[in-house]
Amino acid sequence: CISSAGICPRESIVGPRRGLDGKSRGLSDAVEAVTGMWVLSVATVAALGLGVLMRVRDGRFRPVDGGLRAEFASLGETMGERATLLQFSTAFCAPCRSTRRVLAGVAEVVPGVRHVEVDAEAHLDLVRRLGIRRTPTVLIVDGHGREVRRASGAPPTRAAVFATLEEIVSGGINRADGDPSDSSSAG
Repeated sequence: CISSAGICPRESIVGPRRGLDGKSRGLSDAVEAVTGMWVLSVATVAALGLGVLMRVRDGRFRPVDGGLRAEFASLGETMGERATLLQFSTAFCAPCRSTRRVLAGVAEVVPGVRHVEVDAEAHLDLVRRLGIRRTPTVLIVDGHGREVRRASGAPPTRAAVFATLEEIVSGGINRADGDPSDSSSAG
């Protein structure tokens, strides 16, 4: 330490830090501090990246490919003629309730579309087979039993569900309520 008195203030109070061998550890302390800062920086960047990725993916429909006819049969449910909105929920999932309202509302106004809600806790084997990681998870299944879109986390908006159905259902969708707007949101 350099000072006008030639004594480091820290050393005058507690003495120099020494390792087990009795030698001063000044340089190794600096290396440890820099290494610690790098580890902290990398962990912070990784956490921020993961947070941004989850934020971008939450509630967004992503394309997938897979058949689900056997799963519907095992549930004792019938599929919609044109599409099925398959929702996985749990009892204590707050966003699941608003997702249920959105999907049931869409299924009411779009002919040939059915909403089916599955209790994820009661069907763990199906949850594992389909790779459901959290609730609510919504699978959009076409009339042939193929999973064509998936959204998980935040509830999808009514407009997003209509837009996705419009995209995947042949011949487009005609809403029974006559509401052509797609600015409605979950609510």
